[in-house]
Amino acid sequence: MPKYWDERPELQDKRPCAAAREDLKMCLLASDCVRKEGKTPRECLKEGRVNQECNALRVAFFECKRSVLDNRTRFRGRKGDLM
Repeated sequence: MPKYWDERPELQDKRPCAAAREDLKMCLLASDCVRKEGKTPRECLKEGRVNQECNALRVAFFECKRSVLDNRTRFRGRKGDLM
């Protein structure tokens, strides 16, 4: 489940889309594929054995990473960042 903060705590990771990456990582680690079957999160993603919540977070992370490469973000800002 994504975490929303009124005041965002400082993340150790300073890369773009760090919050989306953290949410996806926690969702994958809590999934049945990783916990019960003992597979890595990467294997679960490649096989498509993740629940819809993790899949939605994966798409959101992809969109955030794609917005980093978009030239229009100079004016609009990145999608995953809150100011």
